[in-house]
Amino acid sequence: MYALCGKMFPYCRSITGDGVRATLKALQEVVPEITVHEVLSGTKAFDWTVPKEWRIRDAWIKNSSGDKIVDFKKHNLHVVGYSTSVDKIVSLNELKSVLYTQPDQPDAIPYVTSYYKERYGFCVTQKQFDALTDDNYHIYIDSELFDGSLTYGELIIPGESEQEILISTYFCHPSMANNELSGPAVSVYLAKWLMSLPKRRYTYRFVYVPETIGSLTYMSQGDHLAKMKENVIAGWNLSCVGDDRTYSMVATRYGNTLTDKVTENVLGFIYPDYKHYSFLERGSDERQYNAPGIDLPVCGFSRSKYGEYPEYHTSKDDMGLISPSGLMGAYKVMQECINALEYNRKYKVVCLCEPQLGKRGLYPTLSQKGSYDEVTAMVDFIAYADGKNDLIDISNIIGVPVKNIWPIAEKLVKAELIKVVD
Repeated sequence: MYALCGKMFPYCRSITGDGVRATLKALQEVVPEITVHEVLSGTKAFDWTVPKEWRIRDAWIKNSSGDKIVDFKKHNLHVVGYSTSVDKIVSLNELKSVLYTQPDQPDAIPYVTSYYKERYGFCVTQKQFDALTDDNYHIYIDSELFDGSLTYGELIIPGESEQEILISTYFCHPSMANNELSGPAVSVYLAKWLMSLPKRRYTYRFVYVPETIGSLTYMSQGDHLAKMKENVIAGWNLSCVGDDRTYSMVATRYGNTLTDKVTENVLGFIYPDYKHYSFLERGSDERQYNAPGIDLPVCGFSRSKYGEYPEYHTSKDDMGLISPSGLMGAYKVMQECINALEYNRKYKVVCLCEPQLGKRGLYPTLSQKGSYDEVTAMVDFIAYADGKNDLIDISNIIGVPVKNIWPIAEKLVKAELIKVVD
């Protein structure tokens, strides 16, 4: 996953354009079954409209000696996203009017965009800005806005049921690692793992879109929304899942869905000090999936949540901020959440009072420290297998992770002591 992020890091992405296509192509090298779709500029997406496509070839600022003091080819954050073209000589004061900095982080280049109002601009560090002298400067941006298309990727992995689990992620920012690339990397390897399984209970819908306008466009296309509203029982928007600092979730609008329950359960066992944010602290595509009338059970999942770590939306969000272990940690959380859902059922004990486990080979014949741990979990499981609680509920009640109790449930079903009732 880390190597994939490194491969995609240099691409100049925006909400449209060849950087998005190159990113999807890299994901297809991991999972070729991902399909790529183009939606024409001007297409309505609910209350929004797919914008013109943006293409940039070069950009720089030169001083009067001809030295490049800002160079887009050295860092693609140096240009305001969706900048229109410009080629002119300007004074220091005019130059400063089109420069953007992050004063509280003087060594960082900020990420700035202007998707829906035509303008041009450059982003520089505060130190670069402060070092400018009274001079004439040549500013140059070779770009164009044209009627093109918005690009997104989709993968449907069929299961035994038409009920779906949605995993959505985005890529629409230039060279930023945690914010931009960690979600697609974790997502595509989850897809690869799911496709390798001999069977799946649920169908899985993977969506790869530019943030906001991409999810809006995806849901507005064809019968996507109708099918999702009918079939999606749980889902996540993956964002900023590559660092090692913490784990975070953003709840659904009312925080009472199956997705909320399973995410809280898994994170509670893996990292009890995880950060739980309400829907009021949303900021990514969970906004769209939870919107009134859409009402999909989608949580946001992150390591350090967008907007909550200092490198966010700056050049400091680089390959050094994420790590193989950070990505793997997020991958394992999502893997456990998916497994919990795959095995999640309601069970009911079929005999009155506690069953005799010993005659079924389910009770240790030797008494030794630790030999009763699984038996305790089994007996506790049986006590709450009343047909009202699902596996996640029982996990929460008895304080044992789902991954440790679903094998117990399988043993009890095989011994004909419990039955599935959902």
